[in-house]
Amino acid sequence: MGRKLPPFAAVRAFEATARHGSVKAAAEELCLTASAVSHQIRALEDFLDTQLFERSGNRIALTLTGQAYAGKLTHLLDDFLQETEAVREGPRLLRVLSTPGFAARWLVPRLHRLDFAADIRLRVSNGAPSLDFATNDADVVIQWSDAPTPGLSVEPLMSSARYPVIAPSLKARAAIRQPRDLLGQRLIYDETDDAWAQWFAAASLPDVALPEGPTFPNCELATSLVEQGQGISLAYDAVVRDTIAAGRLERLFDVQTPPMAIYAVACLEPRAGEPRIAAFRDWLRAEAAQAGVAPNVGPGIVTHAAE
Repeated sequence: MGRKLPPFAAVRAFEATARHGSVKAAAEELCLTASAVSHQIRALEDFLDTQLFERSGNRIALTLTGQAYAGKLTHLLDDFLQETEAVREGPRLLRVLSTPGFAARWLVPRLHRLDFAADIRLRVSNGAPSLDFATNDADVVIQWSDAPTPGLSVEPLMSSARYPVIAPSLKARAAIRQPRDLLGQRLIYDETDDAWAQWFAAASLPDVALPEGPTFPNCELATSLVEQGQGISLAYDAVVRDTIAAGRLERLFDVQTPPMAIYAVACLEPRAGEPRIAAFRDWLRAEAAQAGVAPNVGPGIVTHAAE
Protein backbone atom coordinates (compact mmCIF):
# COMPACT_ATOMS: atom_id res chain seq x y z
CA MET A 1 0.00 0.00 0.00
CA GLY A 2 1.16 3.51 -0.78
CA ARG A 3 1.76 6.13 1.88
CA LYS A 4 -1.34 8.10 2.77
CA LEU A 5 0.27 11.51 3.12
CA PRO A 6 -1.41 14.92 3.38
CA PRO A 7 -1.14 17.33 0.41
CA PHE A 8 2.30 18.94 0.52
CA ALA A 9 0.89 22.39 -0.23
CA ALA A 10 -1.35 22.09 2.80
CA VAL A 11 1.57 21.00 5.00
CA ARG A 12 3.67 23.98 3.84
CA ALA A 13 0.82 26.41 4.46
CA PHE A 14 0.21 25.10 7.98
CA GLU A 15 3.90 24.97 8.95
CA ALA A 16 4.58 28.51 7.69
CA THR A 17 1.51 29.87 9.49
CA ALA A 18 2.46 28.11 12.72
CA ARG A 19 6.04 29.36 12.48
CA HIS A 20 5.03 32.98 11.83
CA GLY A 21 1.90 32.92 13.95
CA SER A 22 0.19 34.74 11.10
CA VAL A 23 -1.71 33.72 7.98
CA LYS A 24 -0.68 36.97 6.28
CA ALA A 25 3.04 36.41 6.94
CA ALA A 26 2.77 32.80 5.74
CA ALA A 27 1.03 33.98 2.57
CA GLU A 28 3.86 36.44 1.87
CA GLU A 29 6.48 33.72 2.36
CA LEU A 30 4.65 31.28 0.08
CA CYS A 31 3.64 33.90 -2.50
CA LEU A 32 -0.05 33.06 -2.00
CA THR A 33 -3.11 34.96 -0.89
CA ALA A 34 -4.17 34.79 2.73
CA SER A 35 -7.39 33.17 1.55
CA ALA A 36 -5.44 30.42 -0.25
CA VAL A 37 -3.37 29.72 2.86
CA SER A 38 -6.47 29.49 5.03
CA HIS A 39 -8.02 27.11 2.51
CA GLN A 40 -4.93 24.86 2.60
CA ILE A 41 -4.93 24.79 6.39
CA ARG A 42 -8.59 23.76 6.48
CA ALA A 43 -7.84 21.08 3.91
CA LEU A 44 -5.12 19.70 6.19
CA GLU A 45 -7.46 19.76 9.18
CA ASP A 46 -10.03 17.86 7.14
CA PHE A 47 -7.37 15.33 6.12
CA LEU A 48 -6.29 14.85 9.75
CA ASP A 49 -9.83 15.15 11.10
CA THR A 50 -8.27 17.35 13.77
CA GLN A 51 -8.42 21.05 14.59
CA LEU A 52 -4.95 22.62 14.42
CA PHE A 53 -5.85 26.26 15.12
CA GLU A 54 -8.28 27.99 17.45
CA ARG A 55 -9.90 30.87 15.54
CA SER A 56 -11.38 34.03 17.01
CA GLY A 57 -12.17 36.65 14.42
CA ASN A 58 -8.91 37.44 12.62
CA ARG A 59 -6.82 35.88 15.38
CA ILE A 60 -5.52 32.32 15.37
CA ALA A 61 -3.72 30.25 17.97
CA LEU A 62 -2.35 26.74 17.73
CA THR A 63 -4.16 24.00 19.58
CA LEU A 64 -2.03 21.63 21.66
CA THR A 65 -2.20 19.12 18.81
CA GLY A 66 -1.25 21.85 16.37
CA GLN A 67 1.77 22.86 18.48
CA ALA A 68 3.11 19.32 18.59
CA TYR A 69 2.49 18.71 14.89
CA ALA A 70 4.03 22.04 13.84
CA GLY A 71 7.24 21.38 15.80
CA LYS A 72 7.72 18.02 14.14
CA LEU A 73 6.92 19.38 10.68
CA THR A 74 9.41 22.24 11.00
CA HIS A 75 12.17 19.77 11.89
CA LEU A 76 11.22 17.46 9.02
CA LEU A 77 11.07 20.29 6.49
CA ASP A 78 14.45 21.63 7.65
CA ASP A 79 15.96 18.17 7.07
CA PHE A 80 14.17 17.93 3.73
CA LEU A 81 15.59 21.31 2.67
CA GLN A 82 19.12 20.34 3.73
CA GLU A 83 19.03 17.09 1.78
CA THR A 84 17.53 18.84 -1.25
CA GLU A 85 20.26 21.49 -1.23
CA ALA A 86 22.90 18.77 -0.97
CA VAL A 87 21.49 17.10 -4.10
CA ARG A 88 21.27 20.42 -5.96
CA GLU A 89 24.88 21.21 -5.08
CA GLY A 90 25.93 17.95 -6.66
CA PRO A 91 26.65 14.44 -5.43
CA ARG A 92 30.39 15.10 -5.52
CA LEU A 93 30.33 17.93 -2.99
CA LEU A 94 31.94 17.12 0.36
CA ARG A 95 31.64 19.64 3.18
CA VAL A 96 34.54 19.45 5.64
CA LEU A 97 34.72 21.32 8.96
CA SER A 98 38.06 21.60 10.75
CA THR A 99 40.18 23.75 13.05
CA PRO A 100 42.18 26.70 11.64
CA GLY A 101 45.54 25.03 12.28
CA PHE A 102 44.64 21.76 10.63
CA ALA A 103 43.17 23.50 7.58
CA ALA A 104 45.97 26.01 7.03
CA ARG A 105 49.04 24.00 7.95
CA TRP A 106 48.12 20.43 7.04
CA LEU A 107 45.04 19.94 4.87
CA VAL A 108 45.13 22.77 2.32
CA PRO A 109 48.80 22.26 1.32
CA ARG A 110 47.97 18.61 0.49
CA LEU A 111 44.64 19.03 -1.28
CA HIS A 112 46.25 19.14 -4.72
CA ARG A 113 46.99 15.44 -4.27
CA LEU A 114 43.30 14.59 -3.79
CA ASP A 115 41.57 13.71 -7.06
CA PHE A 116 38.28 15.36 -6.10
CA ALA A 117 39.75 18.33 -4.21
CA ALA A 118 37.88 20.82 -6.40
CA ASP A 119 34.60 19.44 -5.06
CA ILE A 120 35.45 20.02 -1.39
CA ARG A 121 33.86 22.94 0.43
CA LEU A 122 36.07 23.58 3.43
CA ARG A 123 34.72 25.26 6.55
CA VAL A 124 36.98 26.36 9.39
CA SER A 125 36.00 26.69 13.04
CA ASN A 126 37.28 29.37 15.41
CA GLY A 127 37.00 26.91 18.27
CA ALA A 128 36.22 23.24 18.66
CA PRO A 129 34.45 22.09 15.49
CA SER A 130 30.85 21.25 16.28
CA LEU A 131 29.91 17.57 16.23
CA ASP A 132 26.21 18.43 16.00
CA PHE A 133 25.71 17.32 12.40
CA ALA A 134 22.12 18.58 12.52
CA THR A 135 23.40 22.15 12.63
CA ASN A 136 27.07 22.25 11.56
CA ASP A 137 26.33 21.90 7.80
CA ALA A 138 29.19 19.42 7.40
CA ASP A 139 29.63 15.91 6.06
CA VAL A 140 32.97 15.32 7.79
CA VAL A 141 34.48 16.97 10.86
CA ILE A 142 38.18 16.93 11.70
CA GLN A 143 37.94 17.12 15.47
CA TRP A 144 40.40 17.57 18.31
CA SER A 145 39.73 14.30 20.08
CA ASP A 146 39.38 10.65 19.19
CA ALA A 147 36.96 10.00 22.07
CA PRO A 148 34.01 7.78 21.02
CA THR A 149 30.77 9.69 20.48
CA PRO A 150 27.36 7.96 20.29
CA GLY A 151 25.93 8.00 16.78
CA LEU A 152 29.22 9.02 15.17
CA SER A 153 32.03 7.19 13.43
CA VAL A 154 35.25 8.58 14.94
CA GLU A 155 38.56 7.39 13.49
CA PRO A 156 41.92 8.60 14.91
CA LEU A 157 43.93 10.33 12.20
CA MET A 158 47.31 11.34 13.58
CA SER A 159 49.54 11.55 16.61
CA SER A 160 52.26 14.03 17.40
CA ALA A 161 54.90 15.03 19.90
CA ARG A 162 55.37 18.70 20.86
CA TYR A 163 58.50 20.83 21.03
CA PRO A 164 59.32 24.55 21.26
CA VAL A 165 59.34 26.60 18.06
CA ILE A 166 60.69 30.08 17.43
CA ALA A 167 60.83 32.53 14.54
CA PRO A 168 64.30 32.83 12.93
CA SER A 169 64.22 36.60 13.58
CA LEU A 170 63.73 36.11 17.33
CA LYS A 171 66.26 33.30 17.55
CA ALA A 172 68.90 35.54 15.98
CA ARG A 173 68.58 38.12 18.77
CA ALA A 174 67.74 35.88 21.75
CA ALA A 175 70.41 34.10 23.77
CA ILE A 176 68.94 30.60 23.82
CA ARG A 177 71.54 27.87 24.21
CA GLN A 178 69.95 25.44 26.64
CA PRO A 179 66.38 24.62 27.76
CA ARG A 180 66.74 26.71 30.95
CA ASP A 181 67.22 29.82 28.79
CA LEU A 182 63.58 29.58 27.74
CA LEU A 183 62.55 30.64 31.25
CA GLY A 184 63.81 34.12 30.43
CA GLN A 185 61.76 34.35 27.24
CA ARG A 186 58.13 35.13 26.50
CA LEU A 187 56.41 31.76 26.45
CA ILE A 188 53.00 31.33 24.83
CA TYR A 189 50.49 29.03 26.49
CA ASP A 190 47.68 26.80 25.23
CA GLU A 191 44.30 27.14 26.92
CA THR A 192 43.14 23.72 25.74
CA ASP A 193 46.10 21.55 26.67
CA ASP A 194 49.20 23.39 27.78
CA ALA A 195 52.26 21.14 28.09
CA TRP A 196 55.13 23.45 29.00
CA ALA A 197 55.54 21.86 32.45
CA GLN A 198 55.63 18.44 30.82
CA TRP A 199 58.25 19.59 28.30
CA PHE A 200 60.49 21.15 30.96
CA ALA A 201 60.26 17.93 32.96
CA ALA A 202 61.37 16.00 29.88
CA ALA A 203 64.28 18.47 29.64
CA SER A 204 65.30 17.53 33.21
CA LEU A 205 63.87 20.75 34.63
CA PRO A 206 60.90 19.60 36.74
CA ASP A 207 58.94 21.98 38.96
CA VAL A 208 60.32 25.16 37.39
CA ALA A 209 58.51 28.47 37.84
CA LEU A 210 57.10 29.20 34.39
CA PRO A 211 57.24 32.82 33.21
CA GLU A 212 54.01 34.65 32.52
CA GLY A 213 52.83 34.84 28.92
CA PRO A 214 49.71 35.10 26.76
CA THR A 215 47.30 32.18 26.60
CA PHE A 216 45.44 31.34 23.40
CA PRO A 217 42.41 29.10 22.84
CA ASN A 218 43.96 27.20 19.93
CA CYS A 219 47.40 26.33 18.67
CA GLU A 220 47.03 28.20 15.36
CA LEU A 221 46.77 31.58 17.09
CA ALA A 222 49.83 30.76 19.17
CA THR A 223 51.82 29.56 16.15
CA SER A 224 50.91 32.65 14.13
CA LEU A 225 52.18 34.88 16.96
CA VAL A 226 55.43 32.92 17.07
CA GLU A 227 55.90 33.37 13.31
CA GLN A 228 55.77 37.12 13.95
CA GLY A 229 58.69 36.82 16.37
CA GLN A 230 56.59 37.62 19.45
CA GLY A 231 57.34 34.59 21.58
CA ILE A 232 57.96 30.85 21.79
CA SER A 233 55.28 28.18 21.83
CA LEU A 234 55.02 24.42 22.06
CA ALA A 235 53.93 23.21 18.63
CA TYR A 236 52.68 19.87 17.40
CA ASP A 237 55.31 18.37 15.12
CA ALA A 238 52.67 16.91 12.78
CA VAL A 239 51.17 20.36 12.21
CA VAL A 240 54.25 22.61 11.92
CA ARG A 241 56.66 20.29 10.13
CA ASP A 242 55.97 21.93 6.76
CA THR A 243 56.20 25.42 8.28
CA ILE A 244 59.65 24.55 9.65
CA ALA A 245 60.71 23.15 6.28
CA ALA A 246 59.63 26.43 4.67
CA GLY A 247 61.90 28.35 7.04
CA ARG A 248 59.18 30.33 8.83
CA LEU A 249 59.80 28.55 12.14
CA GLU A 250 62.70 26.75 13.77
CA ARG A 251 62.64 23.94 16.29
CA LEU A 252 64.47 24.44 19.59
CA PHE A 253 66.28 21.44 21.11
CA ASP A 254 65.77 17.71 20.59
CA VAL A 255 63.57 17.36 23.69
CA GLN A 256 59.90 16.68 23.02
CA THR A 257 56.78 15.51 24.83
CA PRO A 258 55.51 11.94 24.30
CA PRO A 259 53.41 11.50 21.14
CA MET A 260 49.68 11.90 21.64
CA ALA A 261 46.66 11.40 19.41
CA ILE A 262 45.55 14.83 18.23
CA TYR A 263 43.11 14.69 15.30
CA ALA A 264 40.32 12.32 14.35
CA VAL A 265 37.88 12.11 11.44
CA ALA A 266 34.22 12.12 12.47
CA CYS A 267 31.00 11.67 10.53
CA LEU A 268 27.52 10.33 11.17
CA GLU A 269 27.78 6.58 11.70
CA PRO A 270 25.16 5.68 9.03
CA ARG A 271 27.13 7.72 6.47
CA ALA A 272 30.60 6.31 7.21
CA GLY A 273 30.44 3.95 4.24
CA GLU A 274 29.32 6.54 1.68
CA PRO A 275 31.84 6.48 -1.20
CA ARG A 276 32.79 10.17 -1.00
CA ILE A 277 33.27 10.17 2.76
CA ALA A 278 35.12 6.84 2.74
CA ALA A 279 37.43 7.99 -0.06
CA PHE A 280 38.26 11.23 1.75
CA ARG A 281 38.89 9.38 5.02
CA ASP A 282 41.14 6.85 3.26
CA TRP A 283 43.08 9.68 1.59
CA LEU A 284 43.60 11.46 4.92
CA ARG A 285 44.80 8.23 6.49
CA ALA A 286 47.23 7.62 3.62
CA GLU A 287 48.60 11.17 3.86
CA ALA A 288 49.09 10.81 7.61
CA ALA A 289 50.90 7.50 7.10
CA GLN A 290 53.11 8.99 4.40
CA ALA A 291 53.99 11.89 6.70
CA GLY A 292 54.82 9.45 9.50
CA VAL A 293 52.16 10.86 11.87
CA ALA A 294 49.58 8.06 11.81
CA PRO A 295 48.33 7.25 15.34
CA ASN A 296 50.27 4.00 15.58
CA VAL A 297 53.62 5.76 15.17
CA GLY A 298 56.01 5.27 18.08
CA PRO A 299 55.54 3.85 21.58
CA GLY A 300 53.74 5.45 24.45
CA ILE A 301 51.18 7.37 22.45
CA VAL A 302 48.62 9.11 24.66
CA THR A 303 45.00 9.56 23.65
CA HIS A 304 43.99 13.12 24.49
CA ALA A 305 42.08 16.13 23.26
CA ALA A 306 44.15 18.48 21.15
CA GLU A 307 43.82 21.37 18.75
